[in-house]
Amino acid sequence: MQIRSVTVFAHESDLPQAARVAATVRLALEAADYAVQTVRLALPPFPLWAEGEAEAVRAARRLGTAAAEHGMDYVALGPAVPAAPQAYRWIPAMLAGASNVFCSAVMADEDGIHPDAVMACAQVIADLAPLEANGFANLRFAALASVPPGAPFFPAAYAPPLLPQRKVLVALALEAADLAVAAFAAASTAEEARQRLVKALEAHGRRLSRLSERAAAAHGGRFLGLDFSLAPFPAPETSIGAALERLGVPALGAHGSLAAAAFLADALDRAAFPRSGFNGLMLPVLEDTVLAARAAEGLLTLKDLLAYSAVCGTGLDTVPLPGDTTADQLAAVLWDVAALSRRLRKPLTARLMPIPGKLAGDVVRFDFPYFADSRVMPLQAAPLSGALLSSFDLRPRPAA
Repeated sequence: MQIRSVTVFAHESDLPQAARVAATVRLALEAADYAVQTVRLALPPFPLWAEGEAEAVRAARRLGTAAAEHGMDYVALGPAVPAAPQAYRWIPAMLAGASNVFCSAVMADEDGIHPDAVMACAQVIADLAPLEANGFANLRFAALASVPPGAPFFPAAYAPPLLPQRKVLVALALEAADLAVAAFAAASTAEEARQRLVKALEAHGRRLSRLSERAAAAHGGRFLGLDFSLAPFPAPETSIGAALERLGVPALGAHGSLAAAAFLADALDRAAFPRSGFNGLMLPVLEDTVLAARAAEGLLTLKDLLAYSAVCGTGLDTVPLPGDTTADQLAAVLWDVAALSRRLRKPLTARLMPIPGKLAGDVVRFDFPYFADSRVMPLQAAPLSGALLSSFDLRPRPAA
């Protein structure tokens, strides 16, 4: 298991303190033999502190440089929000100006689904696709549905608009798919598999929390918790797809996969540890060797991933799509994600990656150690029309 990120949440004015908190937490974790891949800074929603596109673009460059100078690997500028609809249009220019900067945009929240925001998010994805080779700019953008502040995984991470004075918050994003692979490989029954995974999560959770809380407090930081979304790395021993198949699914995407996904999410729910963020089942297609292979074989589809989001998942992540996908088609997919989030009272994101010049079924390869080879996934989405595109109230399903 590795630490994908020590993520600190702060305002720009508190960047020096945030850097000290992050560095201290990192050193404490590494001294305890945990590998830490990155330290990251997450800011409040950018429309709250940047007026106009020109200022937002300058801020993205300034913050990207300042974060790097303070030893931070990446910075998230927070989401565009429906209260400032013009800000969605600024995002492509903001990301084009700084390679270590991430951004997001809200399409649904506690007030419901925002139709104009759904379409604006789709347009951002379409506009970002040609900015970098292989549509890579969309790796740094996500559409958000009901995602609260304090989630440590990028691009969804953002700080609360109001922070206690001189208080930096910190949470850990964990790359822990190998815990599930090991737990399920050694188990002969489902109950044994669950007990093994819960035991591993709780053991690491206690240790990580103790170390992080003490280190953060040394510089006035407050530890929020852990996000055990079991993020993978593109190798068989660190594949969440491999873990699900070891439960008995012949190939992820076949019937039984949803049951396996729900079982794994249930184990996450049963484990006791301080939580911040999703703590659900993360299924990033291009970041997982088995997911990428099953998508390339045509066994794992976009609709499958949506179905798994209904029982446990965190949404659609690093999904390679045809390069000619239109904003209207993307919006149809985003509507599904937003509706699932709203009805089920759960945070979901969508990080979709149209690949310029590629058609469904074409091979995709990236010169990027965190991505596996795969194929472009077909998108069965026609633009929506009629009454569905009007604003309407979609209430969460009543609790039993």
